[in-house]
Amino acid sequence: MRIKIDGLDVNYTASGPENGKAGQTVLLLHGWGVDSSTLEPLRLQLAERCYAVSLDLPGFGGTAAPPAAWSVFEYADFVERFIQKLKLENVILLGHSFGGRLSIILGSRGIGKKIILTDAAGILPKRSWKYYLRVYSYKAAKKLFSIKPLLPYKERALKRWISSNPSSDYAQAQGVMRQIFVKVVNQDLQPLLNKIKASTLLIWGEKDTATPLSDGQLMEKLIPDAGLVVFEEAGHYPFLEQPGRFYSVVDYFITH
Repeated sequence: MRIKIDGLDVNYTASGPENGKAGQTVLLLHGWGVDSSTLEPLRLQLAERCYAVSLDLPGFGGTAAPPAAWSVFEYADFVERFIQKLKLENVILLGHSFGGRLSIILGSRGIGKKIILTDAAGILPKRSWKYYLRVYSYKAAKKLFSIKPLLPYKERALKRWISSNPSSDYAQAQGVMRQIFVKVVNQDLQPLLNKIKASTLLIWGEKDTATPLSDGQLMEKLIPDAGLVVFEEAGHYPFLEQPGRFYSVVDYFITH
């Protein structure tokens, strides 16, 4: 399905009993570097019980990139307008990783009857000296190759630097999405967690290295009405690694 939101042609999928029949909608928000297809098996299961909607966020899947370097808050604004445009009611937010960031922001605004965060990003990690060395060496290289005699070699030199100092998400991002990625990963959403008043379910893979379990444990402490379920032997995608158990936990949460 397609819909226009602020001039962007948005790809989304929706099925299941409509709002009036089921009484609630689950809106699934995917992570960075993927699209709504990663959550499609879960969405189809949820659609047996309620109206289940997922969308490709701007810059991913079938939705065009934003016209400018959006912050995570502008992405949240976009999702809020999507909810309004589709006239979704009694919305339960289910956010994975980057989608979890958006769910945290929306939840802090009072949006979401309930919230499900699975391996959500949003806690600013403690960076090692190696991280800062990479950041400042990149900035130095960028400045150096902006000198007129070296300008013709700038693009090739920076590509070589990126390939030798890999951050997979950054390296794979192109154009404006690379600028957005830098903004997103440097935004700490921890101050918003205690503003979430909706009942919140946290589902985490015990072996997640992208957003470690300690993030989920901290979120459980800071969100007033939160509970954490840990999936042993699972990583960053517990809904793909242990789909049966994941659905059972989510189904119980949304029906009680």
